[in-house]
Amino acid sequence: MLHEIGDEPVAIHLVPDLFNLASLRGGVEEFESIAFIHLRESPLYGWNSVLKRGFDLVLGTLALLVGLPIMAAIAVAVGITSGRPILYRQERMGLDGRRFGMLKFRTMVPDAEAQTGPQWAVRDDPRRTWLGAFLRGWSLDELPQLFNVLRGEMSLVGPRPERPSFVADFRRRVPGYMLRHTMKAGITGWAQINGWRGNTSIEKRIEYDLEYIARWSLGFDLSILLRTLWLGFRNRNAY
Repeated sequence: MLHEIGDEPVAIHLVPDLFNLASLRGGVEEFESIAFIHLRESPLYGWNSVLKRGFDLVLGTLALLVGLPIMAAIAVAVGITSGRPILYRQERMGLDGRRFGMLKFRTMVPDAEAQTGPQWAVRDDPRRTWLGAFLRGWSLDELPQLFNVLRGEMSLVGPRPERPSFVADFRRRVPGYMLRHTMKAGITGWAQINGWRGNTSIEKRIEYDLEYIARWSLGFDLSILLRTLWLGFRNRNAY
């Protein structure tokens, strides 16, 4: 088009159709007089990464100190009612698709998936212990993930991590699913406090996860944490 216009004395303006191209935190920035168009970007870069890590370390340490007596009591109860192991380490997928061992209090019988392989938990799951049903219903089995936070494998707030076998299936079914891995996985998240937890719509969960990433700020993280505490840990979809 520029070639056809040639040297005609007319003003020329180009409006790039960024809305159809940008998929996550799109924008325009200039570096040494060169324009850069961001079509897809994680918010965890530069000082953002440092601030979020500091946020996790400070609040995560405080939460661990407050929660240690509760965790000790749960550990004793699990040991008395169903023996060892007390903790359950489950492989999950986090930031940039890296795998890590997510910690939980064991809520099911030992070797619950030895015969079936990975399975999604269902209501009244027969694999649960009676104490495990209570812990899962109140999300108390998730407390050991504070150690994952302090080790840098998870964040207090972020998309909930899934098991690699489930990720492979969701990636085939849900467009843009892997974009949630541009953010560190969290103990709680925007999708969870809006009810999209457990055996609910994966599509809606991804919608909220990507909205969280696009809107991310420390203030947003703090508001999600406060809402998590305000709403309580009880969730009808946690089983």
